[in-house]
Amino acid sequence: MIPYGRQNISEADIQTVVDVLHSNWLTQGPAVPRFETVVAEYCDVDFAVAVCNATAALHLACRALGLGAGDILWTTPNTFVASANCALYCGASVDFVDIDPHTYNMSIDTLREKLGRAEREGRLPKIVVPVHFAGQSCEMREIKTLADSYGFRIIEDASHAIGGKYLDGQVGNCRYSDIAIFSFHPVKIITTGEGGMALTNDSGLADRMRLLRSHGITRDPAHMVGESDGGWYYQQIELGYNYRMTDMQAALGASQMRRIDAFIARRKEIADHYDTAFASLPISVPQRSADADSAWHLYVIQVDEARTGKSRKAVFDALRAQGIQVNVHYIPVHLQPYYRNLGFTPGDFPAAEHYYAQHITLPLYPGLTEEEQGQIIKELGNLFESKL
Repeated sequence: MIPYGRQNISEADIQTVVDVLHSNWLTQGPAVPRFETVVAEYCDVDFAVAVCNATAALHLACRALGLGAGDILWTTPNTFVASANCALYCGASVDFVDIDPHTYNMSIDTLREKLGRAEREGRLPKIVVPVHFAGQSCEMREIKTLADSYGFRIIEDASHAIGGKYLDGQVGNCRYSDIAIFSFHPVKIITTGEGGMALTNDSGLADRMRLLRSHGITRDPAHMVGESDGGWYYQQIELGYNYRMTDMQAALGASQMRRIDAFIARRKEIADHYDTAFASLPISVPQRSADADSAWHLYVIQVDEARTGKSRKAVFDALRAQGIQVNVHYIPVHLQPYYRNLGFTPGDFPAAEHYYAQHITLPLYPGLTEEEQGQIIKELGNLFESKL
């Protein structure tokens, strides 16, 4: 079996976790701030807040920006459900902005048009969450310009994109956003097992997210109500959560960061090989932005049945039958039963729905061998040379 994604764990990674297991701290120890510092320095951002997963990071980011009942968050329908669910956790409502049919990211033209209508209707979003799908940054400079005009805040869902670049800067530097979010799930660029991180250049937002990730509890007398009773004393000053990352996870993450550039280089090499191999096939390959270097979390092809004579499902099933564990990213969020119950219907976001009907995610991860990639390319070539 060839999976679509897989972690890459070295002996050095294992040893860093073992070292923590032999230490005095398994959680709330020194490994977490060390990992935060490593990522912040790599991304050239001022603050990083590590948490148990990227969904928690999105939730904390929304809370830190004051999202609540009566507010609206916009994101893209082409994402995992967490990019939208984070608003509902805060009691806010959700809407979507359709995608660009070429980049599969949020369409700037559609966003601009929708903002104009929303302003006239008095329904502007408080937060917009662009998602850097497959590792390629959205057009953040243009989104920031619209934010300055319409007054919304920006959370970059960069779960796919640590190690990517935009306009010669690292994704995650928050030059064009309030907060950026990374995921460290095993299929992502680096892993902590499960884990996430929120990055920002705003010290107030960083402090608030740190407070909320640990029950809303402080031991800092400067933030307490009244006098401290002694060195043991703490106060809960907000309703927070237990979203902490363990030291074992953080140690693994910091170790993985030593190899992030090598991971990105290998992913790009695999993507380049796919591009070359598929040049003569009747399928569409990912479009590359002139302003961004993708982190290549995913490699997505599109199978147009009218062009190929083969359905996406037939190609998907045939590859799976050969042990190639292709996948689909994503079912548009608004088509999920939960969101249909909120009033969304098929046809609401036609570009995302058209993309969903045709795309397949191929295996892409640093440990994919030349032989395995050759098998994937051969099987796809065979499928388009014969009838299924």
